[in-house]
Amino acid sequence: MTKRGADASRFCFVDMVRFLRCYSYICFSMQLSVSGLMPVPLRERVEGRTSGLWLRDLVLQGDEYVFVKAPSGTGKTTLIHMLYGIRGDYEGAMQWDGQVMRSMNAGALAALRAGKLSVIFQDMRLFPELTAWENLEIKRQLTDTVDEATVKGWMQRLGIGNKSASRAATLSYGEQQRVAIIRALLQPFEWLLMDEPFSHLDNENKAKAAQLVLEVVKQRNAGLLLADLDDNNYFPYTQTIDL
Repeated sequence: MTKRGADASRFCFVDMVRFLRCYSYICFSMQLSVSGLMPVPLRERVEGRTSGLWLRDLVLQGDEYVFVKAPSGTGKTTLIHMLYGIRGDYEGAMQWDGQVMRSMNAGALAALRAGKLSVIFQDMRLFPELTAWENLEIKRQLTDTVDEATVKGWMQRLGIGNKSASRAATLSYGEQQRVAIIRALLQPFEWLLMDEPFSHLDNENKAKAAQLVLEVVKQRNAGLLLADLDDNNYFPYTQTIDL
């Protein structure tokens, strides 16, 4: 084969790989389905009210941007923890791509969280004695999804570029929240789960953080689910659910 022919074959192969990756994202993005879901500790509190999710059958496609509006006490944080697989005290069924969460062993749950689910917790869950950079670098080294320069650029965009060497415990809640947002973007995911992700930010920083999240979600061809107390326009939601 001539050099020109070899180069053409190589480019055709590369193009095919790119196409297949894109096709798989579009056609096989992870689906979430719930059926008759009810958190046991909240039964008395939510049974008497109409909910768009609890005790319902619901299917969410992998390219959706979902807003869950949840008044205080209706299970907003509980829902995020259930979807992420760290709470099991519920009735009903929940499936990611047909896999029933209750039937997943520790290895299957770990694989789900490592490659398909990312989360921004309401309480951030940073390592307080590590610096802002160390909190991010742990995730970056484990996942090898984003390069170092990109992370530093994101920190600058969100106004915490000068906080790299500061221990997480010394950061303001708003600064901690921005570290937690960036950390959630440093891994592969098909769904991004968010529990009041911008609650400690002013309007300017909310807009910057939401724009960064939206950019990365679009790049990954992923879905997002945000649970919050009040109406918002952080993202172009495809569906709103009253919890």
